[in-house]
Amino acid sequence: MTTLIGPRGGPAHPVNNGPVDIDLPVADGLCDFSKLANVDLSGADLDLFPGDPRPRSEIRVVAAMSGGVDSSVVAALLKYAGYDVIGVTLQLYDHGAALKKQGACCAGQDIHDARRVAEALGIPHYVLDYESRFRQQVMEDFADTYLKGSTPIPCVRCNQTVKFKDLLATARDLGADAMATGHYIRRAIGANGQAQLARAADPDRDQSYFLFATTREQLDFLRFPLGGMKKPDVRRAASALGLQVAAKPDSQDICFVPAGKYSDIVEKLRPGAAGAGDIVHMDGRVMGRHEGVIRYTIGQRRGLGVATGEPLFVTKLDAPNKRVIVGPREALLTSALAIGESNWLGEGSLMEACAAGVPALARVRSTRAPVPGRMTLVDGVPGFVFDTPEEGVAPGQACVLYAAPDGASVLGGGFITATVSATA
Repeated sequence: MTTLIGPRGGPAHPVNNGPVDIDLPVADGLCDFSKLANVDLSGADLDLFPGDPRPRSEIRVVAAMSGGVDSSVVAALLKYAGYDVIGVTLQLYDHGAALKKQGACCAGQDIHDARRVAEALGIPHYVLDYESRFRQQVMEDFADTYLKGSTPIPCVRCNQTVKFKDLLATARDLGADAMATGHYIRRAIGANGQAQLARAADPDRDQSYFLFATTREQLDFLRFPLGGMKKPDVRRAASALGLQVAAKPDSQDICFVPAGKYSDIVEKLRPGAAGAGDIVHMDGRVMGRHEGVIRYTIGQRRGLGVATGEPLFVTKLDAPNKRVIVGPREALLTSALAIGESNWLGEGSLMEACAAGVPALARVRSTRAPVPGRMTLVDGVPGFVFDTPEEGVAPGQACVLYAAPDGASVLGGGFITATVSATA
């Protein structure tokens, strides 16, 4: 059961398996939508149901409102377009009160900002208490993945579970026809009539790396109005409407790791689990000691605490034996990788694509551009072979696959489970 804190801090409503009556009186909004006339909205996708004969006022859309400028503008544009809009904000961490660091998401100020925007737009707004499931599905996974010697991506897990699974179910309970988010990614209908994902029009804002696990079923219900817009135009829309979040900084930190010290969070969730061990050169030499593998990442050079005449990098984390393996930079080169927990949005099946060696582009870090290669099988499981060896590929990270040759369409991807060294 999900608890929704009602509009204006009103009564809470339990949501279980049936729609909730949310047709409560809401004050008229304060925004003058005529001021959007001077804003370039040509990239906004506001025709959410092409060919649907219903008036938009009869189409209910849940706007997932994080309290930031992007999701706030999504709610505003949907209201402007004439839809029946409901704003929903997730209370995920620390009861919305402890985090006050600029650039951290899901904090108490964000919930307040989302409510203020909803009031300005004149739409109902609810806060969903998802703290317990967020801890179980995202934070616990984060800690366990680090303890295994892998590098987790909690934002992908959050989208995969809490937001695009649990929240979607609640949106359906609220009688919504769709749920819209402020992600920069495009949704399209392919020649086969199925929903597909494409990279955002603005490559600097594209968030496809974090959304590769979105399933076809979820895509049938999801909408991404900002996928074709530029960020400056989004801020101009917020400013034109007088939304107080117009100049609010973008979220940059993981919400439950505001200081960027991952090891502190792992120690808090799993006290005493990260023991000390050896720092070992890949040639077998013991170079020194460490205080826990959770304090290291693949590709790390600084802070190793070992003195040598050559630059050394972390090449592997042997968590079961509490060893940090180091070596020269060339040892970081990866020729191929295997993936698990895969999601496939391309034609046919993932195994068929791998067996056929379908050309594709792969992205192994959110900050890197997709690089060419081909689909393959690695020890019988789906994988990818790079045309040119890639540096610093880490288990636990995502490998997101895009259609060749331009990489515009998202084929899917998975979490990296193993790598093949280019120097082996």
